[in-house]
This record gives sequence, structure tokens and C-alpha cells, in this order.
Amino acid sequence: MPGIGTLINVVAIVAAGLLGMVGGRLVGERMQDGLEKACGVCVMFIGIAGALSGMLTVTDGSLASGMSLFIVISIVVGTFIGEAVDIDGLVRRFGEWLKRKTGNEGDRSFVQAFVAASVTVCIGAMAVVGSVEDGLTGDYSILATKAVLDFVIILAMTCSLGKGCAFSAIPVGLFQGSITALSVFISPLVTDQALASLSLVGGILIFCVGVNLVWGQKIRVANMLPAILVAPLLTFLPIAW
Repeated sequence: MPGIGTLINVVAIVAAGLLGMVGGRLVGERMQDGLEKACGVCVMFIGIAGALSGMLTVTDGSLASGMSLFIVISIVVGTFIGEAVDIDGLVRRFGEWLKRKTGNEGDRSFVQAFVAASVTVCIGAMAVVGSVEDGLTGDYSILATKAVLDFVIILAMTCSLGKGCAFSAIPVGLFQGSITALSVFISPLVTDQALASLSLVGGILIFCVGVNLVWGQKIRVANMLPAILVAPLLTFLPIAW
């Protein structure tokens, strides 16, 4: 049945959040700070790996880089759209609403944890391809694999950032569920080149999440999210990037 993959992913995130809350209570503030920095470093390298896999190619036995102009246009145009709409503000206001409704007004890191975790687990080609496959064929294996990865990420992030990470299950459910529901219409756009561009730009945004975890809120990553939509669209232009 379509949607099972997203359900598995959501359950995995919630379970990881609950376990992370228990683990977070068992460690002191200094340990939590250390874990937050460690998570940030890991997230940065996950992002770097995703970005470099799309930028670097081996030509005649030598390593060459490319896609620089593509990245600049995708990120700049996407950020312009995001800043105009103020997606970061919308996400944070939703996070504040969740904090009040769930009785977590005293949790100062709730919104930061929610935003950081949501961006980290929502971005990526696995979410798009897995949701489309789930909708068209009922094959949820990609999303099941993503669920395992998200479980580990959210478990570690919840231990360091707090319970707000567990609520990232909500945007994941909405995002992936919407793609599954619209998979018939989206599938023609899910070309190999479009997915590669999404992974490239998504890796850069994930790196930015890691920067915020290590050095505090420096980048409004949520306002850069439209870039992952701009990037696949640019691949349909008759330009050799």
C-alpha cells in the first residue's frame, strides 16, 4: 500500500527521539554540548560527501571539479525566494507553536532542535526517489533504508539538542507523504540528472546545518530550501553546466 515507507520513516524518527530523550537525561550539560559539536561535525562531512560526489569527476585519470556556476545560481535564486517568503520564520513559528502545544515552553533549545533535525532528514534524493517509488510501485525499500539512517541521526541529535528533534517526524511525514500522493505527476521530473543536482545542492544545505550545530545559528538554512527545487529545474535548461 502506498505510504508505508513514509510511515516506517516517521515511526523510526519518533522512536529515535524517545530513546534520545532518555539518553539525554543520562548525560550532563558538558557531555550534551560535546555531543552537539560531534553531531555537527558528522553532519558537515555528510554534506561535504554529498556535494563533492556531484562536483568532482575523474577525467583521464585526474580529478576535475565543476558545477560551480550551477551551484551559485541554485543557491542564490533559492535563497532569494526563501528570504522573500521567510521560510525560516514560518518554520520557527511552527516550532514555537509545537513547543507551546506540547508543554515544552521551558525548553530553550526546542525550536533550534526541531529546525536543525527537520532540515537534515527532509533534504536528499532518497526522500524524493523513495517516496516516488512508494507511490508508483509500492516499493518502500529506499524509504526503509532512509528510516534506518534517520534513526541513527535523530537519536544522536536528540541526545545533544533535545526533544525538539523528535518532532521532525511531522515535516518528514508531510513532505514525503505529499510526494507519494503526487508521484504520478512528479515521476517525469525525477531524472538521473535532476536527482544528482538535488543531491549536490542538498549536500551543501546539510553542510550548513552542521555549521549551525558547531558554531551556533549562523545561517538561515530553511530560507535556502527552495534551492533544492531550483536545482532540478535548471537541469532541464539546454546549458552544459
